[in-house]
Amino acid sequence: MSLHSIRLPHQKSSAEAQTAKPLLPPKVVISMSQHGGVPCTPLVQVGDEVKTGQLIGSSDAVISAPVHASISGKVTAVTDVINIAGKRNTALVIEASNKQEFHESVKPPEVTDRASFIEAVKNSGSVGLGGAGFPTYVKMNYDPKTSSVDTLLVNAAECEPYITSDYRAIIESADKLISGIKLIMKYLDIPKACIGVEADKGKAISMLSELCAKENGITVKRLPSAYPQGAEKVLIYNVTGRTLKEGELPLSVHCLVMNVSSVIFINDYIKTGIPLIKRRLTLDGNIVNKPVNVIVPIGTQLSQLTKPANLRRQPDRVIFGGPMMGSSVYDPEMPIMKTNNAVLFFEGVSAVHEPTPCIRCGRCVRACSMNLMPTELESAYDRRDAEALKKLKVNLCMNCGACSYVCPAKRNLSEKNQLAKLFLRNA
Repeated sequence: MSLHSIRLPHQKSSAEAQTAKPLLPPKVVISMSQHGGVPCTPLVQVGDEVKTGQLIGSSDAVISAPVHASISGKVTAVTDVINIAGKRNTALVIEASNKQEFHESVKPPEVTDRASFIEAVKNSGSVGLGGAGFPTYVKMNYDPKTSSVDTLLVNAAECEPYITSDYRAIIESADKLISGIKLIMKYLDIPKACIGVEADKGKAISMLSELCAKENGITVKRLPSAYPQGAEKVLIYNVTGRTLKEGELPLSVHCLVMNVSSVIFINDYIKTGIPLIKRRLTLDGNIVNKPVNVIVPIGTQLSQLTKPANLRRQPDRVIFGGPMMGSSVYDPEMPIMKTNNAVLFFEGVSAVHEPTPCIRCGRCVRACSMNLMPTELESAYDRRDAEALKKLKVNLCMNCGACSYVCPAKRNLSEKNQLAKLFLRNA
């Protein structure tokens, strides 16, 4: 049995372009909430001088991730930023100094066993780089006596249009990816690993297959070039044949799922001690002259990216992430977060359509990988019927947007599902 999916124009114009040299902005705005979980508390004050890699925010909460300075400079303000989800968070403004140097704390961690490996991952500030931003160490910190993991799944699907940051990470750092996989397998005692890559990324598949042929327990899985191939539940099913049920975590089916860029980062941190302070971003869109990937410090503001994007005209829509699951940016000074992987610039593209009545064509049902009934979910939410939403399993929705994409009536089905889940939690 194959899961429902849709075909999208991939628009991967930046795929074969070497990543541009790192960008150094005049200042960064670093939010204390770079992750899913409890925001950090600032550890520095206005007037303090900080160095690259220095710890500047932390929390004692279990689900959190430390925040580090992404550049060297002076803390000039403690302010608030409103993130892409509309939540207000504390942020530090750091103005770059002429001398960029690493803090003395930046050194390879001592890792000798499972506990010290997980502690190192925690201190690195690592979060899921596929977009969710869940602290990586929490995902790894399961009890092997009660939760057995037999497969590490490395998500290299990158099924959203335009985005090629993970693909470039593979092409430019395939050896680091394999090394990172081996570290995770070793210290978490996972017997096998599989890298899931969409079939249209032939160059990446060839490179990885050649490297994996020399390794024990690491394989490459060629996945269909379909959307939403990179979704966790879809990936697990297509690679292992196991079904992740509503409310379950991958541990329930003996899997640990990690994004390809997350694995490469962990390898780099164990070898260098440099925390998560930069991101590779795809810059693309219909007014970008030369689509490119560029490495930027966390906290770089959107306005600093228009030059490397080489825009033909001023955009009237900017999206953080992909066109399917990304979010429109409402502030030209919005800072880049750890979870960002792309910035897309568009002109003449409207996301606002006047919906017409449902014609009961069933396209949304056939598009849904979770076998949900989007029109029925929409109706239940409009009625504010919590029991119906539960029975229709709205919480299985991954917010992939496939239902809205295929709807000829231009109904906001995916948006309604997100609102329905929030309503159900509050109810």
